[in-house]
Amino acid sequence: MIENSIEGLDNIFYSDIFQGAITIVYGPPGSLKSGMVFSVLSRYLQNTGEFGMYLTVEENTISHLRNMDSLGIKVPENLLISDYSDIRARFEGGGGVDKPDFLDMVDGVIKFFKDKEGDNFTCFGLDSLGGLYSLIETGSLRSKMFHFFKKLREYNLTSFIIMETPRFSNIIEGQGSEMFLADGIIEMGPIEHQHDIHLYMQVLKMRSCHHSRKKHLIDIGENGISILSPVVN
Repeated sequence: MIENSIEGLDNIFYSDIFQGAITIVYGPPGSLKSGMVFSVLSRYLQNTGEFGMYLTVEENTISHLRNMDSLGIKVPENLLISDYSDIRARFEGGGGVDKPDFLDMVDGVIKFFKDKEGDNFTCFGLDSLGGLYSLIETGSLRSKMFHFFKKLREYNLTSFIIMETPRFSNIIEGQGSEMFLADGIIEMGPIEHQHDIHLYMQVLKMRSCHHSRKKHLIDIGENGISILSPVVN
């Protein structure tokens, strides 16, 4: 998943993450969380020919693809991009009076493509958890997220879940229990330097993986996102 995905990422990850791992990628607006996750999934699928799904509930598919194109990130045909409207449309016209919870809808779509693609369906991205919270019933939220993560593991999907934080803060909005459920935690954020702002990436936790714990600077070039040297204090 990591090898040959983003230039310089092997300076942070000394071994690959395991298949089926769930990783939280969090940070404030504009910290390239979506770009980082989308880059990893896109390049991995380009290299392997496997199948993946990226669900954006923050914006529609066209807007998301426009943003990714501006970062120089190309979309492979084997990466399905879906949004809120796509998910809802699959459950319209079913004839039932009660509509299922949106989280159940997401699970239903994932199951559909897992049944269709089998073991070739290997990776999943959710953008973002805060957006998902706004679309589901808040009762028993912790229990619902526990079962959602459990389902992702049962499907053996290497998953990246994006979470938004307030700007210049590492406080996680929402319930926060997902941080304990996740196998990996990646922090992304800004660093002020004189009259400029640089972006960094830092791996705080990654089970069964050897990695650097230092903050590394991020750059955007013609070939998309790349990882630079560690931040010097």
